[in-house]
Amino acid sequence: MKTAHDCIPCLIRQTLNAVRLATPDEKVHISVLREALQAVSVMDLNLCPPLMGQHIHRLIREQTGSPDPYKSIKDMCNRYALALFPELEAMIRASADPFEAAVRLAIAGNIIDFGANIEVDQAVIRDTIAASLSEPLNGDVPALADAVRSAGKILYLGDNTGEIVFDRLLIVRLPAGRVTFAVRGGPVINDATMEDAIATGMTDLAPVIANGSDAPGTILDQCSDAFKQAFDAADLIIAKGQGNYETLSGNRKRIFFLLKAKCPVVAGQTGCRVGDSVIAQSSWP
Repeated sequence: MKTAHDCIPCLIRQTLNAVRLATPDEKVHISVLREALQAVSVMDLNLCPPLMGQHIHRLIREQTGSPDPYKSIKDMCNRYALALFPELEAMIRASADPFEAAVRLAIAGNIIDFGANIEVDQAVIRDTIAASLSEPLNGDVPALADAVRSAGKILYLGDNTGEIVFDRLLIVRLPAGRVTFAVRGGPVINDATMEDAIATGMTDLAPVIANGSDAPGTILDQCSDAFKQAFDAADLIIAKGQGNYETLSGNRKRIFFLLKAKCPVVAGQTGCRVGDSVIAQSSWP
């Protein structure tokens, strides 16, 4: 996905939010903002937004000396989601279609995104969960179910901390032994890494691999050889979140993107409204 004009103010807002988390030093805030503004002013808009996001978050880590500015938020989100897990499982067991309910709740978990919205709190998460099983779903659940049944190897691309607990609800309803779960290769925003996969029990459910990149998405050129081999070998990719959509929506693999549309750009590209739950398919084959 190319960078839209509307992505630019979003990138700058994200810069300020992140640097304020990393340090209270206002001199550092303005220094980082100036460098980010300069980088954005000359960026190639034909490239995807997460590429600039990666540059900005590397800049913040370098200038502040904080290796993971969102660390406390990430840990809090994981703990909160784990506390919700029994309730979420009960919702699925009580539903008429457990697979669809698991898909809907996995998508609901994508609201836990501190890149798109620093104001996410427990009330927002609760409201999103409450609406998830009854609100309209923009996408084709039966097509996803059919793709899952026919796939020999499934690569599931995770997105955020906390959210990966919601992903567990769907992982356990995919064919046993066919799923590999992927996380980011290094800290960026509140995206999940191997540390989070271990902390949330994901490693007990499926093999977990890191993609080798600290981009807030999946930029294949930057990923490790092991990840690219898993990507190429997969019959089906399930990709969570806007960052994965922004980086892989033009890919010719069979991909189902599961996400909350959190900005007008992605909402417009997926044919929905901001706030909608979305299942988008790649242009496969």
